[in-house]
Amino acid sequence: MRTVIQRVSRAQVTIGGSVRSAIGPGFVVLLGIGHDDTRDDADWLVRKIAALRVFDDADGVMNLPLSDVGGEVMVVSQFTLMASYKKGNRPSWIRAAGHDLAVPLYDYFCRAMSAAAGRPVATGEFGADMKVELVNDGPVTICMDTKNKE
Repeated sequence: MRTVIQRVSRAQVTIGGSVRSAIGPGFVVLLGIGHDDTRDDADWLVRKIAALRVFDDADGVMNLPLSDVGGEVMVVSQFTLMASYKKGNRPSWIRAAGHDLAVPLYDYFCRAMSAAAGRPVATGEFGADMKVELVNDGPVTICMDTKNKE
C-alpha cells in the first residue's frame, strides 16, 4: 500500500457536482492498494497514521497526534499511486490491485482508520471520478509505502 498523507485545515470530495464528504482540520489520506497488499499492510499504515505527531503543540512544535487535536480523517482511494513509470512516459497500473481485492481492503482500511481515530472517516467513492479539494496546512505532506518502511 502506498499513501500520501496531507495535514489539512479542510477538505472535501465532490462527485458529479455534489459534495460527497467534507472534513475540518485533520488528514487527507490518498490510498493506493497493490495486488500483493493485505490487511497486515492496512493495519501497519493505520497505526502509523494515527500516531503521526505532526500537529502543533502549545509551543508551535509538531508534536501532537491526530487524537490530541480532535482531528478528522478523509480517505480517498487512488490507484494512480501504484503507477510504474520506469519505462517510457505512459504510466503502467500493473501493480494496482483489481476491484476484487482493492474494494474490500479499502473498506477494511477505512473501518480500521475510523476505529483508530475514534470517529467516522470521510470517504470518496471507490472507482468514481472525484474532485478532491483541500487546503494543505503547513504544508505537511508525508508519503508511506508498506513495501518500503522508512
